[in-house]
Formats: sequence, C-alpha cells, structure tokens
Amino acid sequence: MKNITAHTPSHFAEYQLIDSGNFLKLEKFGTHITIRPEPQAVWDASMSTQEWEKMAHVKFIPKSSSSGDWKMLKNVPQQWTIPYSLQSSKDNTIAFRLGLTSFKHVGIFPEQAVNWEYIFQAVSQMKKPVKFLNLFAYTGGASLAARAAGAETYHLDSIKQVVSWARENMELSKLDNIRWVVEDALKFVKREVKRGNKYQGIILDPPAYGHGPTGEKWKLEDSINEMMKNVLSILDEDQHFLILNAYSLGFSPIILENLVQMNTKPQNLETGELYLADKFNKNLPLGAFARFQKNN
Repeated sequence: MKNITAHTPSHFAEYQLIDSGNFLKLEKFGTHITIRPEPQAVWDASMSTQEWEKMAHVKFIPKSSSSGDWKMLKNVPQQWTIPYSLQSSKDNTIAFRLGLTSFKHVGIFPEQAVNWEYIFQAVSQMKKPVKFLNLFAYTGGASLAARAAGAETYHLDSIKQVVSWARENMELSKLDNIRWVVEDALKFVKREVKRGNKYQGIILDPPAYGHGPTGEKWKLEDSINEMMKNVLSILDEDQHFLILNAYSLGFSPIILENLVQMNTKPQNLETGELYLADKFNKNLPLGAFARFQKNN
C-alpha cells in the first residue's frame, strides 16, 4: 500500500486557489474570482480582507448551514464556462458550465481533477471494454473523463437538476451517450448486485449528509460501510479500478483504507489526502481518498 497526497494538476490554468485562511478561500475560476467559506482554513489569510475584496468579483454570505446569498463586488455573469485538458492534451478537453448557487458551490470541485486524470488513464489502459459508474456524481467531471477515454459511462445523482447540469457539461465537452440515472445511490447499487451487473470502473464521492429523490436519508458514517460492501460486489473481478473519496471532517485516509481492506484485498492500493495549494504555499486539505486498480 502507498500513502500519498494529491493536488490539482499544474496544467489546470483556468483555476487557482489564490489565498486561504480565516475560514475562507479566495479562488479564480476562469476570469472570475470568488470568496467562499472553507471550514478547514483555520489559519490566518496571507492577504488582508481589503485586498481580497478588491480582487474578488463575488462573495458568498451564508444564511444557514446549507444556503446563502452572493454579494456582488463587481459585475459577474450568473453563468460562465471553463475548460480542462485531460493529460495536458487539447485533444481531450472537457468543459464545465459554472454558476452561482445558493449552496455556495459553483459547479466544480477542482481538487477532483487528480481523480479525473486517474480515471482517464485507467480507462485508456484497460484491454477490454469498460463500464464506468459514477456514484454521487454531481456535475460530472469524473463522468466526462471516463467518457472521453471511451468508457460506457453511467452517471448517478439523486438530484434531477444536478443531472441536467451534468448533461450540459457533456454537450459543452462535445461528448455523447452518457447514461443518466436519477436515484438513491445505495438503492441502485443493491439492485445492480441482484442483477449481477459488473463495472470495470467505479468512483464514489459521497456527501456527509444527503437525501435521495424520494426522501431517503444518507449519513456518511452510518451508510458508507454497507455502500462499500455492495459496490465491491459489482466491481469486475478480473480488471477494474475504484476510487473512494470523502470530504467530511474527521474522515481520514485510514478510515477509507479500512473500509476497502475489510471487504477486499486490492492490488496497488493508494490512500491519502486531496489538497489545493494557494500561491502563498499553504496547503488546503479537501478530502481523503482510497484508490486501487487491477489490469490483467
């Protein structure tokens, strides 16, 4: 087993974490700069509040633990688009429609770019056709990477509007034929186990809390062990890769390592943390991961 840290690829020119601290992060998405809450940025910022607000276009003001409003500091559109080149190749460019949402996100988690690269490379190296399943798929960065590499791709999220957003990203990326599933992830996986369906690639990036389309409750620590047992049952035995990602305070790489190793004996297991580095060399942790692959 290998313990590593993984940060956003340097060729992601359209994104930059400029500064972090005081429970906030200052980020550039394309030509627009945002200020958003970040509970893990417990240190001091390197720049002053006045410098941040002079640079930024918008600042998110929380109203509750799950929603808030954007304060406009400069003119900024409600939606815009940024590209990302897989493997630094313009021939494999995917695209994202970004927007200002009431739950502080803008439609992309840039720290996940390392997982997109892992997926693209793993699919490209496999010898037989690949079925890929993206669980808790959000706006589809992992789905786009898998489809760009040629995988038969299944994208699952419980929120219909988010799946529609992912479809827009597929079209912006000039891709097609991603299979869209709006369903509770655990229910879907259990049904796939009964059907005997197998996937050569799976990623799951579950939230700390969530709800299915008909009110099913998800709490990470209560459900992740059952989810992993079922997910591993639908992973192809001969040729496969799997990524488990978790952004939840208190969830360490060791927890994810145990979840994997209690239920399978993976080859090439890697565990670690995802992080973003700001321009002042402060590293912002943004989730733990475990991943492994097997190629015959």
